[in-house]
Amino acid sequence: MMHELKQIAERVIKRANKSGASAADVMLREDDTFSVNVRMGEIETLKEAISRSLLLRVFVGKRTATSHTSDLSESLTDKLVDETIEMARLTSEDDSGGLPERSIFQSEFPDLNLLDPAWENLKPEQRINLALRTEAAALNADKAIVNSEGAAFEYARSRVTLANSLGFLGAYEGTVSTLVCVPVAQCKDGMQRDHWMSAARHRNQLESPEEVGKKAAERAARRLGARKIPTCQVPVVFDPLTARSLLSHIFEAVAGGSIYRRGSFLVDQIGQTVAAPGVTLVDDARLPAGLGSAPFDDEGVPTQMTPIIENGVLRNYLHSAYTARKLGSRPTGNGSRAGSGVVSIGPTNFYLKGGSEMPEEIIASVKAGLYVVELIGFGVNTVTGDYSRGAVGLWIENGKFVHPVQEVTIAGNLRGMLKNIEMIGSDVTFVGSIAAPTLKIGNMVISGA
Repeated sequence: MMHELKQIAERVIKRANKSGASAADVMLREDDTFSVNVRMGEIETLKEAISRSLLLRVFVGKRTATSHTSDLSESLTDKLVDETIEMARLTSEDDSGGLPERSIFQSEFPDLNLLDPAWENLKPEQRINLALRTEAAALNADKAIVNSEGAAFEYARSRVTLANSLGFLGAYEGTVSTLVCVPVAQCKDGMQRDHWMSAARHRNQLESPEEVGKKAAERAARRLGARKIPTCQVPVVFDPLTARSLLSHIFEAVAGGSIYRRGSFLVDQIGQTVAAPGVTLVDDARLPAGLGSAPFDDEGVPTQMTPIIENGVLRNYLHSAYTARKLGSRPTGNGSRAGSGVVSIGPTNFYLKGGSEMPEEIIASVKAGLYVVELIGFGVNTVTGDYSRGAVGLWIENGKFVHPVQEVTIAGNLRGMLKNIEMIGSDVTFVGSIAAPTLKIGNMVISGA
């Protein structure tokens, strides 16, 4: 299959050269997917599919256009190439456009351990059973769990091929599987739901169905009896999933597109202290078996480990070839193509390096404060750094959880929040391309009753 994708890629580039493109690149992706959703012990949806996509980018001088298709037949791709070149001739010139420099490309890449063939040995009924076991574990974990919004198992084996008119031709494949469960807990005051999930490239790295179900049940049950709290200014502890959400805003702020548009609170801050001394944040596409790992990005640029913040000091922004030219820098291997084929900036394994404290130690350090388990809404401005989001969590007194909390808003500014990180947990949790451990921020405003 990989050989066929390479042949198609080479054919498309040859056609682009013949039809008048100054330069071109093409990315092909093939996904074998399996997904099952169960609820209350019954299968709700079951799907197995093979999908293919072709993302084309052509340049005519300093003009560019992109296109995409799922039909990889020669007649269709020839027509697509010709039409895309004609579209490019109608666009405006851009001096920063173009393929990455020829000298950047490589022909050999390390094995990042992205593929686990063992998944192929699982029969459909065994995959379905993973979801059923996950939900059953949640329903049996606590008597407060009375219902379920379901559990799901998803698996994908992806093959990626990229070629360009400078002679680059690269390919890789990988597997990813996910288990998730959403149980519902009930008491006399009402119902609460929560979830837990695990994602991994290798079967032996995925949490067991019993672990996922039990954690999901515990998270749902501990939210029963949630109430408002008075407005206050206290330390806030983010669990790994909500800390991950916090880091997504930092990613947006260091993406080259935000920087050259001057739409980030971190513009002109390279070499400056932007976070507490213990904060080290990286984007590492070469992390073995990482969920966001890849040997090259969606422009063919070799990936790397890019330090973003080192011991509180901002070191780098993240770039595609375009944003690197805009800012006189070098691509960092973060070019990412969405479904339309347009290249943007994407994270690989963007994560905050773990500290030495266990989550329990961080909670024990709080005399009075909020442990956040869910964030609601989108009240974040990465231009100014202003941060305001609805939150659900657990109130901490004298280092212990005393009752669940809901209908509150936490507010601050990302500048101050980064500099006010007081403790970093050892529990970095990967469920996607952005990951974080438990974090304690020394002081935030909580608006409540």
